[in-house]
Amino acid sequence: METLETGQTDLIGRIEGNVAILSFNRPEVRNALSEGVYAGFEAALPVIASHPDVRVVMITGEGGAFCSGGDVKGMNASHKGSGASAPVNVEDRINGLRHRQNLVSAALRKLPQPVIAALPGAAAGAGLSIALAADIRIAAERAIVMTAFANVGASGDFGSSWFLPRLLGEAKAKELLFTSPRLTAREAKELGIINVVLPDENFEVSAVEWCQSLAQRAPIALRYMKENINRAGDVSLQSALDAEATAMVRTMSTADHREAAAAFVEKRSPNFTGH
Repeated sequence: METLETGQTDLIGRIEGNVAILSFNRPEVRNALSEGVYAGFEAALPVIASHPDVRVVMITGEGGAFCSGGDVKGMNASHKGSGASAPVNVEDRINGLRHRQNLVSAALRKLPQPVIAALPGAAAGAGLSIALAADIRIAAERAIVMTAFANVGASGDFGSSWFLPRLLGEAKAKELLFTSPRLTAREAKELGIINVVLPDENFEVSAVEWCQSLAQRAPIALRYMKENINRAGDVSLQSALDAEATAMVRTMSTADHREAAAAFVEKRSPNFTGH
């Protein structure tokens, strides 16, 4: 195991085999977001993107929760401390939030490797949005997901309005944002928010094993698959076909493709090297 430096304690990281693991580490506040979390993502994601051994990225949380989103208690204390007459520079706050969203949700979406959100427990508000920014979500049986924004009089951030309609359609996305139901892992799986539900016992070990299994597949092909699907929702069919043709020929020119073809003929498991 190798330590993955984040420069922070609010977000900690490590590399196990071919899987990079980033974990929210504020269990005393159910892993609510903080400036340290954002700085940790800013430091770690570029390293992960260019790391030659990392094929899959797992985002999870310490202490039984995934991420509860914004620190509402901190917000309340800030409101009380500022006073009704204190000036608020709205443009600065907007620009700051835009920057933080780009450090996390946009960066996870752009990361070349597949990103797996592993939910040991609650994912709410911006925490759920960040989980939605991952490519696949796996959850413990005990996990709960909530949009939560309506409960605190907020409209939503970190990509909730972009990811949810793509997963569920507009009407269902609006329902979840307007009413903020408390969904179990199984209910979220039935809706299509969660891909895989795993037992509570030894969830983190099982989640890492799931990611390690994915990391055994051809990494170049996985990267092109992610790129193709990410692009597809925003381009014409013709553009998607042209991009698929380019990616298909490139992947079939790799040593991994030749290894897979040989393994198929020889009736054995392929050994992918990422070349």
